[in-house]
Amino acid sequence: MIENIIERFSKAASMQRWNDHIRPVEFTELDKQAHKMVIAYVIARFEEDRMGAGSVDWISLIEGGIFEFLHRTVLTDIKPPVFHRMMKEKGEELNKHVFHRLESDMEGLDQGFQDRFRNYYRESPSTMERRILRAAHYLATQWEFKIIYHTAPFIYGIEKTKENIENQIEDHYDLIGVQKILLGKKSFGFIDLCGQLRFQKRWAHIPRIPETSVLGHMFIVAATSYLCTMEMGADSCSKRFYNNFYAGLFHDLPEVLTKDIISPVKGSVEGLKEIIKDYEDFQMKEELLPLLPRPWHGDMKYFSESEFENKIMDKQEVILGVSFQDLNQKYNRDEFSPLDGELLHAADRLAAFIEAKLSLDHGIKSVELEEAAENIYSDYVGRKISGIDFGRIFNYFR
Repeated sequence: MIENIIERFSKAASMQRWNDHIRPVEFTELDKQAHKMVIAYVIARFEEDRMGAGSVDWISLIEGGIFEFLHRTVLTDIKPPVFHRMMKEKGEELNKHVFHRLESDMEGLDQGFQDRFRNYYRESPSTMERRILRAAHYLATQWEFKIIYHTAPFIYGIEKTKENIENQIEDHYDLIGVQKILLGKKSFGFIDLCGQLRFQKRWAHIPRIPETSVLGHMFIVAATSYLCTMEMGADSCSKRFYNNFYAGLFHDLPEVLTKDIISPVKGSVEGLKEIIKDYEDFQMKEELLPLLPRPWHGDMKYFSESEFENKIMDKQEVILGVSFQDLNQKYNRDEFSPLDGELLHAADRLAAFIEAKLSLDHGIKSVELEEAAENIYSDYVGRKISGIDFGRIFNYFR
């Protein structure tokens, strides 16, 4: 069932990183993996621009990111130098341990997905997509480490850690995206802004455990949307998988400029929601999009504007409000670039529900959390959306 794997994603918000260093802020595995996938998108787009359409297998890139995240949720407490040494010498045994731990979580998921996960670690070929993910991994690590390094540069061994990270990044310098990011200009500005979404906490006015960031929330929505797309059987349209994942990953991107304004505030004043949306659109155009190459702007707008509506592209025109039936029967082809906005909205609300429920289960309760959880649950009880039984999924977490 998909519920088990979503629960594992959510619990990664409790997994601390760099907990043997002085940290001015908390770093979690969920945030690291989210930032890594943003960076991987940037690197992959640059490679595609350089080598031509079709040069990057986006499905392999997305699934590789999910596979690596799942792997790290089991082994995340092992320090990186020890982890890499163990993987080199005892990789097969470690992978068997991971497969065993995740066996019950993946039960009921698409069998092809499960097989690809196992093969990802059994075969380990050096593909373009793996190199992109590895480069993104070290760039996200470096972004965290710079904050730690400037806090306490005197800690024993910190210079060696710095050198190791820089050496790993240098090994991927042939990727044009890595070169662009290391220039520290526009492309770095984009991933830096996205990284700042780590510091914006969801439900900021309410005490919660674990705290989740806007960036971590975006990745959970993206991964959930991807798995639901797989469950609905859209296999013949890779663009639909691509759109549903990256729309999830970037759907809250404007919040880096406006902060996370909670729903009760948006709905408290008539017309406020529309004002906020207009301002977000303005800020996207003025602040965020100029950091990316112009040919990417269309994709980024497609991901972040009217993100909760089913839509397609027909002759360069965005068509909103397409029914799920039509997406499946008429437009489930790459040429129409279908996007399941209703599914994305359900995944977004599910992530919010889980955030509230996890805190309540940890004993951190408040009237606001209990009301929010009950209101979201009542909206989805017994409902199927985009062919997925969200009523069942919500019942599992209730």
